[in-house]
Amino acid sequence: MLSLICRSKKLLLPQMAAFSTSKPISKPKTAIIMLNMGGPETTQEVGDYLLRIMTDRDMIQLPVQSRLGPWIAARRTPEVEKKYMEIGGGSPILRWTNKQGELLTAALDQMQLTMAPFKHYVAFRYVRPYTHDTFEQIEIDGIERAVIFSQYPQYSCATTGSSLNAIADFYKDRKIPTTIKFSMIERWPTHPLLGKVFAERIDEKLKLFDPSIRDDVLILFTAHSLPLKAVSRGDTYPHEVAATMAATMQHLMIKNPYRLVWQSKVGPLTWLQPYTDDAIKAYVKQGKKHIILVPIAFVNEHIETLHELDIEYCNEIAKQAGVEQIERAATPNDHPTFIAALADVVSKHLTSNQTISNQFLTRCPHCVSARCFESKEFFRKLCGTELEAVAPVTT
Repeated sequence: MLSLICRSKKLLLPQMAAFSTSKPISKPKTAIIMLNMGGPETTQEVGDYLLRIMTDRDMIQLPVQSRLGPWIAARRTPEVEKKYMEIGGGSPILRWTNKQGELLTAALDQMQLTMAPFKHYVAFRYVRPYTHDTFEQIEIDGIERAVIFSQYPQYSCATTGSSLNAIADFYKDRKIPTTIKFSMIERWPTHPLLGKVFAERIDEKLKLFDPSIRDDVLILFTAHSLPLKAVSRGDTYPHEVAATMAATMQHLMIKNPYRLVWQSKVGPLTWLQPYTDDAIKAYVKQGKKHIILVPIAFVNEHIETLHELDIEYCNEIAKQAGVEQIERAATPNDHPTFIAALADVVSKHLTSNQTISNQFLTRCPHCVSARCFESKEFFRKLCGTELEAVAPVTT
């Protein structure tokens, strides 16, 4: 019998982690601005969410996009609304991001850095809180230093790049505040604690398999796919995802076979393969009927884990294919190791004098996008002033 299962729906409600979130009420000095795509909290928001995605050329390029994009969004809305209903009526991304932000800033405050107190802000691309609202708010709050922190550990022009473009757009016709010192963390795929938390999530699921077959369980790392034209242009996302996978396996030190596969293809273009659902079917034919799916590029639960992986792949596809047991590793969520990873990434950034990386400022070898060039030049200026390193408070 097929053992299903992707025991992840309980993760919709954030759990407690090691760090306390109780803070004294005080004016924040430093903003940690957490960038992500976001997801609709209710089914009523699905239509606008899809419309924003399908008309955003940073995310997807369509012929006659101003007409085709709205048509695709309207056509897909009922189907996507149904999927959100099946995972509880909306996306948990905002709840998880707020929980992660609260725990992160609590950890940073406990480090007694000179730029404390810290406050997290969420800047979503396609749903509230929108990027422009968040950047207006940090000005209102009198923030002195702002760290733009991508919640995509692996950089892609379509994800982190799109979120950064939204910031550049916000300041296109607006004066950049001279009272705020900006810096940026746009990727962190090989941070050792990131690999460690994924390893711990995998180990949780390996323990659910009978010891007699545990070493032969196939580990399928799955990440959102990317159009091949973006890969050919030089987008760094595929090799950064692979680097996270390699770091994870170094922590595990196990005998199990593993592969990297790709999910969530949209539209008619050719995307990175093998696709996750096709890989499950193909491996069953090869006799691999015990599988763990690991969402290696997602830091919290959302529709692509709770529905695409749990319902469509672990349940429907696996059952049809003849899988005997399939488990889905949880995303990091509020795991203490992940909160420690976030805190370490930010604290090391703050205690260095680097405000923006050369990796970000270097364009893809075949990039011809004027928008990309303009965005990088904007951030070169926004984050270009060398900041004094932040030291711990001495007593």
